[in-house]
Amino acid sequence: MKKQLFLGLFLCFVAGFNGLVSAQDFSKLNQFVDSLDIHDKFMGNLLIAYDGKVIYHRSIGLQDIEKGEDLTEESRFRVGSITKMFTTALVLKSVEEGKLSLDQPLSDFYPEIKNAEKITISNLLQHRSGIHNFTNDEVYMTYYQNPQTQEFLEEKIVDGGSDFEPDSKGDYSNSNFVLLTFILEKVNKKSYADLIEENITSPLQLNNTYVGKNPGLKEAKSYQYAGGKWVFEPYADMSVPLGAGAIVSTSEDLLRFIEGLFVGKIITQESLDLMMEIKDGYGRGMFQYPYGEKKFYGHSGGIDGFRSLLGYFPNERVTIVTLSNGMNYSNSNDITVAMLHSYFGNEITIPNFTTVELSEEELDQYVGEYFSEQIPLVITFVRDANVLIAKPTGQKDAPLEAKGDHKFEFSMVGAIFEFAPEKGEMTLKQGGAAIAFKRK
Repeated sequence: MKKQLFLGLFLCFVAGFNGLVSAQDFSKLNQFVDSLDIHDKFMGNLLIAYDGKVIYHRSIGLQDIEKGEDLTEESRFRVGSITKMFTTALVLKSVEEGKLSLDQPLSDFYPEIKNAEKITISNLLQHRSGIHNFTNDEVYMTYYQNPQTQEFLEEKIVDGGSDFEPDSKGDYSNSNFVLLTFILEKVNKKSYADLIEENITSPLQLNNTYVGKNPGLKEAKSYQYAGGKWVFEPYADMSVPLGAGAIVSTSEDLLRFIEGLFVGKIITQESLDLMMEIKDGYGRGMFQYPYGEKKFYGHSGGIDGFRSLLGYFPNERVTIVTLSNGMNYSNSNDITVAMLHSYFGNEITIPNFTTVELSEEELDQYVGEYFSEQIPLVITFVRDANVLIAKPTGQKDAPLEAKGDHKFEFSMVGAIFEFAPEKGEMTLKQGGAAIAFKRK
């Protein structure tokens, strides 16, 4: 849900290998996870299941640092955009019951939205509406932590307008699923929370899954890594993400949810096929991910300091779940790959987290204000003791790790800063882009 620093996005594209399932030996996976734990790279829960039965479940880190409470298998996490799978199931259930139609125009509910007469319920589910994503706006950061009304959110979405012609392409927008939340409540005459309980959590006995409000019992707190330690990350108020990102759950509940979804306990096979139908990279409330020649379906999520992934291999009947309340590792995809390599019998590489210690005098050569002619972003670098900190305009401070050769990293979003101090220049590398900056 929440915008990330610089160009960072939490994506999970898995490039795997072909491998036959053998007797699982998770010792190397445990070494991988131990390394993440020792170097403060990850806090969270990992789960692998076959045919609905858990065969690997590991918890590392703390759910509440102040109280010294360890994460356990029962810890509850905000799962972010995995919520969209729940919302899509409710929409397709409403279609099955004749309360909605996939080709029904949005103008039946929101005629004031630009191009509403051209946008269908199916377009909303598949991110093909063109409706601007309201969480991409800078002003979002000024209100997301406070309770908001339906009228307020509707106004933000209407004012955001359209980014492209409906159904001309796919482009991710949380606005689609906030609108679907309100539409579901209108056609079913029930709250979103009641619909989740009635159609999903109660039938599947998901006793630790619900639409979040204030953090409750056994809920993990949200953290980011800054200044050499885990720091509390403020929460989004759940009245904002709604059906785009407001679900709280556990790893085992998510296993039961996706298993139930794929075996017909929530919606019909015909409806499931519609979820799995991929166009321009987007399914309806679901994505397809490759692992070698195999494929799994599911969704990733990111909200506050939480990161998550839920995936299911229909042919192999394998489920993977990752839930994190603290991520200090830019290659988060490596965790998924390590889990899958472990299950399918492929080699796991243990990451090297070596950093370089620099003196205060060495760090001072990078201090200053840097601007770019390529993008409207100014980054000020300051030194706090022996740590270099990036302060991008309008965004949060980013403590950097020294990697040597005038190179620094902010691993949370995979940003690399390469300095040429003698020239007063710096290059920001992230997401395949290289952006040049000059010191003022």
